[in-house]
Amino acid sequence: MAEMIKRGLDREERILSFEEVCRSIKAYFDGEWNKADEFLRMEMLEKEKKAIMGYEKEMEEYKEKIGELLDGDVFRGVKVPEWYPSLEEAVFAELYGLAGLAPWVYDTDIKYRESSSAKLIGDRLYCLINGKSVLQPQRIGQDRREQLKRTFLLASPRERMEVGFHEVYLRNGIRITIYSGERTKVGEEIMVFRKYLVKEMTFEEQARLGTIPQEGIRLFELMVKAGFNVVFAGPVRSGKTTFLQTWQSYEDSSLEGLAISTDPETPWHLLMPEAPIMQLVADGKELEEITKSILRGDNDYVILEEMRDGVAYNIALEIMSIGAKRCKATVHTEDVLSLPYKLATKIRRKYGGSLEGLIQQIFSNVDLVFQFCQREENRGRKLLKGIWRYGYSLEEDRVFADELLRYDFKEENWKWKAPEEWKGRGGAQNIYEKEMKEMLENLEKINPIQESPRIYPRYYRKYDENMGADGL
Repeated sequence: MAEMIKRGLDREERILSFEEVCRSIKAYFDGEWNKADEFLRMEMLEKEKKAIMGYEKEMEEYKEKIGELLDGDVFRGVKVPEWYPSLEEAVFAELYGLAGLAPWVYDTDIKYRESSSAKLIGDRLYCLINGKSVLQPQRIGQDRREQLKRTFLLASPRERMEVGFHEVYLRNGIRITIYSGERTKVGEEIMVFRKYLVKEMTFEEQARLGTIPQEGIRLFELMVKAGFNVVFAGPVRSGKTTFLQTWQSYEDSSLEGLAISTDPETPWHLLMPEAPIMQLVADGKELEEITKSILRGDNDYVILEEMRDGVAYNIALEIMSIGAKRCKATVHTEDVLSLPYKLATKIRRKYGGSLEGLIQQIFSNVDLVFQFCQREENRGRKLLKGIWRYGYSLEEDRVFADELLRYDFKEENWKWKAPEEWKGRGGAQNIYEKEMKEMLENLEKINPIQESPRIYPRYYRKYDENMGADGL
């Protein structure tokens, strides 16, 4: 190969440009393609697709072959683009990898290791670095972008090229959102990449990153053991899904679970391979069609990722209302106190029923809501902003919410409050709830929330003046 390239230089002794190297290596692979029969070409296409999607075996095969082709004096001194760690990696990325995106996807450059998102707008690449979107020097041309898009969509047979919106996943779990066609300006197609920075799904790792308080680790472990029904709330990119995955990793692996999501975002079979978790990908009409089957299931708990509509909300409420424990869900909202009203309204719009009755069921069956946000000074950092406990008093016919934790942005620390009473799941879980109550009381003594009266949301009953200022 080296000799062939050398002959093509018209005997001129000079250092090859990186572009010339890429063209030469591509010419070799094109020659292999031209010599192949139809069956072999199908194998080659599949191998190329897997290499771009991040399959280790196919990636290494390409890199090994490229390394062999680059073994020669003629390739010495080639200037490699600064964002690639080596000539071999650079040629692979440009021809059969992710082009300039590769260093961000595979963390080969240290500056990308704490970057949770990247955007490709036209040929321009922006990466979230230290909480800000920064334009990168690498460019990805139109032809290369089209090749990437075709490969991404081949990995998801349900996606069609002519549709202007797609969501697909790389082998390593990175989510890709694609906008193209009539949805974007000519030459300004958009690809949004999102990766999870938390490699170790533990509360200790979350505390190390500053997402949750170190002193709350034992408390959260007890909450998992107690079997509470939990909702993780917050806006996009606030850390909800990562915390859900962390929370679930502490779950009893002998229990049977059902995970329902609108897309295959969380690979539960990889995160908890020993746990019998069934995973369903369904949304809207598809989810509605299997609702009866889900409700008749004998699962110990259900996980609902990214609840978005009345169908998903209703399934969650129906499952919890028949006594299920350990249910987990994520939902997009920044208003935890108005969340039950939002859920009840969408369920009623879809299925009818009493609004107050639905609100009462939500407060009765959802135990805890964890509220997450992004730090304003660094959008790459996630933060547990608060924890609320929902409840319902049959004697007073009132729903209520107790604030258990609040992040103080001025003092930059977490503050705590123990509820006056803890009527939880009961039964065998009492041992955990007793320790939880004691822990909360001790945490409150150290760093208390000074004023946090019990909230009685007005949207459940007509405003009662006796309720005072603690009504929502």
